[in-house]
Amino acid sequence: MKEKIFQSIINLDKWLTDNNYKAYDPFDGLNSSILRPLTFNNKYLRIALQQGIRRFPVNMRPMAGIPRNYSSKGMGFLARGYIRLHQATGHQEYADKAKFCLDWLIKNRLNGYSGACWGNHFDYQSRVFYLPEGVPTIVWVALIGHAFLDAYEHFKKKKYLEIAESSCEHILQDLERYKDGDDVCISYIPLENKQVHNANTLGASLLARTYSFNKNQSCLDLSLKAINYTAKYQRKDNSWFYGEPSNLHWVDNFHTAYVLDSINHYIQSTGDTRHENRLEAGYNYWKNNFFADDGAPEYYSDKMLPLDIQCASQAIDTLLFFSDIDPESSKLALKVANWTIDNMQDKSGYFYYRKYNRLLTNKTPTLHWGQATMLSALSSLYKHLTR
Repeated sequence: MKEKIFQSIINLDKWLTDNNYKAYDPFDGLNSSILRPLTFNNKYLRIALQQGIRRFPVNMRPMAGIPRNYSSKGMGFLARGYIRLHQATGHQEYADKAKFCLDWLIKNRLNGYSGACWGNHFDYQSRVFYLPEGVPTIVWVALIGHAFLDAYEHFKKKKYLEIAESSCEHILQDLERYKDGDDVCISYIPLENKQVHNANTLGASLLARTYSFNKNQSCLDLSLKAINYTAKYQRKDNSWFYGEPSNLHWVDNFHTAYVLDSINHYIQSTGDTRHENRLEAGYNYWKNNFFADDGAPEYYSDKMLPLDIQCASQAIDTLLFFSDIDPESSKLALKVANWTIDNMQDKSGYFYYRKYNRLLTNKTPTLHWGQATMLSALSSLYKHLTR
């Protein structure tokens, strides 16, 4: 199995380098030079275009004038993956590729904010808000910030820690906070404040992990208040809704995994174990409700389909992150990886976006949502197997 994992990584890495780290994104429909003018800046027409491109089982992007592009979040996951490969193999090429991704992220930071931050390379329309290209999101900032902390730990270069610290300043200074008693929920974007648990806890996780290096009390204080907020809203079955507003009341696989990772980061970084029991209960709920017997990662708590590559990649990563808590987690991570390679990796090396059923597969090559996250996850698994 170890050899199968590494060969999958080799094939994926070749595809990535052959394509110059550029691909599509599930939500890049508004980049269509042909169809975007037909939305007439109407919210619901924008949603229709974006979701139509995303959900259509055949990749319509070349015909719709949507180009392949770099992805900031994708480059963050690629950096983490190449760092893990360098740790596992010692091959210099992986260190060089990791540094290329990190340098790209440094050069492509957004301007006009209090610290290092990144956003989409496309306009995004949701039911809740409209997010123009170039507006930072806390999810991007936190996950990329963790890549820079990985780089600091591995390469021992202070400039990488300084980028993570700068990203914390963005979270501390630029983002709204929804107050709930003594607790707060950090906003997803600077434009407005919706209570979204994975966004809130991911921001808290970067603050806490950065605090473990620089002992910035402001990072610790906000991180604690944010983790307390999400812990308080854990449901009776130990799950979390995606968000607290009534239109965000669903439970899915990879957003739950983000919350679990984030609380685990907080505990490991601060030594504060007050939410340890909640974390264990949430992890057990997630592990027992989101995986088929063959390792296929289910999307929703009440519905298996679609089978989505992001669920697979994040599941592998989170299961390995909990291997110290759950000795059986690495076995399930292997099962998920095996299923994903067998069912969702193309012969050319890249991973498919989604399987809607046994016969219908969306084979669009998405970058961060698939290629970058799978490189990171499989590299983590290979590193685990080489211990």
